[in-house]
Amino acid sequence: MIRVFVFNKLGNNNYGWLDAHYHFSFGDYYDPKRCGFPPLLVWNDDLIQPGTGFPMHSHKNMEIITFIRQGAITHEDSLGNKGITRADQVQIMSAGTGITHSEYNHEDDETLLFQIWIQPETNNIKPRWENVNLHSDTKQGIRTLASGQKEKIDDGIVTIFQDASLYSITGYKGSSEYYSLSDKRHIYLVVSKGEISINNIMVGNRDGVFIQDENKLEFIFQGDSEVILLDLPNL
Repeated sequence: MIRVFVFNKLGNNNYGWLDAHYHFSFGDYYDPKRCGFPPLLVWNDDLIQPGTGFPMHSHKNMEIITFIRQGAITHEDSLGNKGITRADQVQIMSAGTGITHSEYNHEDDETLLFQIWIQPETNNIKPRWENVNLHSDTKQGIRTLASGQKEKIDDGIVTIFQDASLYSITGYKGSSEYYSLSDKRHIYLVVSKGEISINNIMVGNRDGVFIQDENKLEFIFQGDSEVILLDLPNL
């Protein structure tokens, strides 16, 4: 099964400083048919204006991934961490027993990002924050950005505390990549740039896709394109 969530039909709130599109129910937006695919609960597509952002607020027992697609975000938290995450970088925060943080766009231009929330396997772990540089000489193919799957964890991969893996899949027009989905698992992905086809189903820029019971996937790139993909266990 391949189910496409078209970008212009996502939930949306435009607050002026923040134009937020919600793949699943979040905050003031609620749709009983869109409550995530556990352990994935939140995937927000946020456009943040310069000089604005999210003031200090708290989280607990959640793996929070922020993928920057354009611009930058400045993070500061109750653990004493402070840092800037820029385009082609990702920040990962384990809220664990509790963490308070802020995220601001202190740049001169708009910031465009994905914010992704995943339920952890274990609650009340020690909170942490990491800023990961994803720059690579390889501009095409599949890159593992973070993982909690035991067979994928090594010194070069950031750990998330769930049996899940986050990937970037990139390609140029006419190129293709293949991905195998194991039984008892599912995928949620978003096209962060360009357009692709997945097993001959067209998917546009910023569209989301839920995939289950499809063992072999063929991604054909319709131009220079990028996909951010989460491989998750069925709960």
